[in-house]
Amino acid sequence: MKKIIISGIANISLVLLPLKFSTKIKNAFNSIYTNRILKNLKDANNGNIRYPMYLTGGEYIKIGNNFDCDQRLRLDAIDNFLGEKFCPEIIIGNNVSIQKDCHIGAINKIILGDNVLLASKVYISDHSHGEITKEAILLPPSKRKLYSKGPVIIEDNVWLGENVVVLPGVTIGENTVVGANAVVTKSIPKNSVVGGNPARVIREL
Repeated sequence: MKKIIISGIANISLVLLPLKFSTKIKNAFNSIYTNRILKNLKDANNGNIRYPMYLTGGEYIKIGNNFDCDQRLRLDAIDNFLGEKFCPEIIIGNNVSIQKDCHIGAINKIILGDNVLLASKVYISDHSHGEITKEAILLPPSKRKLYSKGPVIIEDNVWLGENVVVLPGVTIGENTVVGANAVVTKSIPKNSVVGGNPARVIREL
């Protein structure tokens, strides 16, 4: 409730006050919110986090210098599901920029290298709801045990376009550009331009 009230005051002030004052209030609110989020992480230096951010398992998440994210980023480091224990890690490098409505979920490990850019609505996961077996499909998807095929590693200087999906066990090599709406199911070599579903190399840089 406290979060809702603070957010409401900040939003109303943007309408009622002159621009120079409303900008100051907005920046002050954002600074307070950023510091509050960073204190809930395992390791974080500085950044700029826009309200709201949805955080699970902050004690398993590390963020480097100059982190910047827009609204509604969801970071999930899941250590327990249906009674099964996990040791998740989410490691985000320096100078990473994430746009609106992105979701990163780990039960294993997800690494974003330095200077990575995520456009809006990017989804990165190292797990799925159950293996594809006869036994698993007898259960509703939400009741299947989480399963990881391996960590996700996104190396330095990678740009993921709008609506990109990165699936478990994938490494995306440095300096790669992934086009909008691509679904990355297999590892991508460095210096590549990729697109499609499933994603494939269109050309090398």
